[in-house]
This record gives sequence, C-alpha cells and structure tokens, in this order.
Amino acid sequence: MAAPAENAILKRATPTVYLAGDSTMAKGGGGSLTDGWGVYLPYSFTGVNVVNSAIAGRSARSFSDEGRFKAIADKVIAGDFVIIEFGHNDGGSLSSTDNGRTDCGGAGSETCTTPAGVVVQTYPTYLTNAAKLITAKGARVIISSPTPNNVCEGGPCSYSASRFTGYCKIVVGNVGNMAAFVDHGQLVANEYIRLGTNATNSFYPKDHTHTSPKGAEVVSAQFVKGLLCGGSPLAAYVKNSTASIPGKCV
Repeated sequence: MAAPAENAILKRATPTVYLAGDSTMAKGGGGSLTDGWGVYLPYSFTGVNVVNSAIAGRSARSFSDEGRFKAIADKVIAGDFVIIEFGHNDGGSLSSTDNGRTDCGGAGSETCTTPAGVVVQTYPTYLTNAAKLITAKGARVIISSPTPNNVCEGGPCSYSASRFTGYCKIVVGNVGNMAAFVDHGQLVANEYIRLGTNATNSFYPKDHTHTSPKGAEVVSAQFVKGLLCGGSPLAAYVKNSTASIPGKCV
C-alpha cells in the first residue's frame, strides 16, 4: 500500500472545527452591515482548521432535511469538532402553513403532521440525530444555545432564556460524553447587560437579531468564554485565557 501524501497527513493531524447554524453564525449574517459570529471564531484558535457551514434562514429541521448535517458527518474524522447552534428559525406554528423550518413542539420524540402531510420532528430529535451521526465517526459535538436578540431593545436590558436552551441540554444528555453544552445565549446576554444599552444597541444596525461585525466579535468571544469555562476538549486549542475574555462563567 502506498504511503499517504504528505499534505494528507498534515490535514489529518490538524483537527477541523465545523460550524452548523443560521445567519447569526454565517458569513454575511443577515445582509448588509451585519456578520455572523462564526466568521470571527477562527481568530481565537490555534492548531485547528475552521469550516463555517452555517447558512442563513436554516433551522434544526431544514438543516437536517437539506442533508447538511449528513454532509458534515460524511467529512468528519476522529478528533474533529462540530459546533451546532440553532433556534432563531425553529419557532412558529404548523397548524395552517409550513415554512419548512418550524419544528414540532416538544422536548422528546413527539411528531407533528403539517396540512400537507409532512411529518415534522422536534428540535431535540433533529439535533440528537445529527449529533449521533457525527459522534459515530469519532468527532465531538458542542451544542450551543442560540444567541439572544437585542436584550436592550426598547428599554432596560433583560434576558430570559428561550425553550431552546433547555432543549440543547436535553440533546447533550441524549448524546453522552462526546457532546458538550455551551450556554452561548446567557453568556452573550450577560455581556450585553454589562456593556449597557447604548453599546448593545449599536451592535444591531438593521434589526434585533443580526449583529454588526463589531457585535459579532463580542458574540464570538463569549462562545470562546463558554468553551474555556466548560472544559470542552476544544478549549485546548484556544489562544485566549479565560481571564482575558470579559464576563463570568455560567
């Protein structure tokens, strides 16, 4: 058997971090003047490659239905990581119309049937299935709670976690020790509240969901804070120290 090419050895010796998410993570964010936090994440790492596979407008359901999780699972090898963060497009009702993104409500194996006869699963089911597909290849998954909308919009800054934060914890429990949880939503909200209304409002040039590049950097830093606080194996590749990133562990 011929020896593998040198560049193949180097690629396999360097873990890859894949990002799976929506516009809040994706390059270009929600359009002009915005960007996703995943664009800035590579600057916090050393010794890994980062592939941003996030795409605007997707949910746990549509990312699954379009085969995007499978595409990542087909690429990963043992030692890789996949960061999964959804929630902004997963809500809504299936009672009258179906946008192809809304999940069935529930924390377990419940299913819903749309008026068109499409069987829809829950957020935890979609992400559990995706995570198990990935971890079966020896890669680790990090399930991240969704970033908050502008917590300072229209008055005093405040934050209440959405149901998707709880669902993320359920997914990690379903998957086991190859999965970890980062409460990204709480970490970002805490930092916004610390920075105050004016600074936080400046991070949202178009709407209350999509951040400016500067805001995306803050959001990215808080994800890294979560990695360091949580002791994920991916933290070993982070350049920053925990103390160098503003905020407290949650």
